[in-house]
Amino acid sequence: MARTRPLSPHLQVYRPQLTSMMSIAHRASGIVLTTGTLVLAAWLVALALGAESYALLAGLLAHPLGQFVLFGYSVALIYHALNGLRHLGWDFGYGLTLSEVYRNGHMVLFLTLVLTAGLWLTVLL
Repeated sequence: MARTRPLSPHLQVYRPQLTSMMSIAHRASGIVLTTGTLVLAAWLVALALGAESYALLAGLLAHPLGQFVLFGYSVALIYHALNGLRHLGWDFGYGLTLSEVYRNGHMVLFLTLVLTAGLWLTVLL
């Protein structure tokens, strides 16, 4: 005989907040950076193996899919660094009121967009 028990509130009941989404994004960007470091290591190995290996990897990274991977890596790097500075401020007791948390969160997102765009405009020009 199956009983129907009430379920505790779960993720479906909560509305996503900026703070929770940024926390998840910070962890995800850390994973992306860890994985992307393999690409950096492959680049260094290709550089050490000689011009032919380097040309092959450079060709892969010049492909639109390679550019997309590099773009994602740069977004993750910039976001993770800026959000890490935000966390460092929290560790020192700055920016802990709710309004400051949201303001700093928006600032991190805005600066991520600006710095990523600036980086890629510099690279492409």
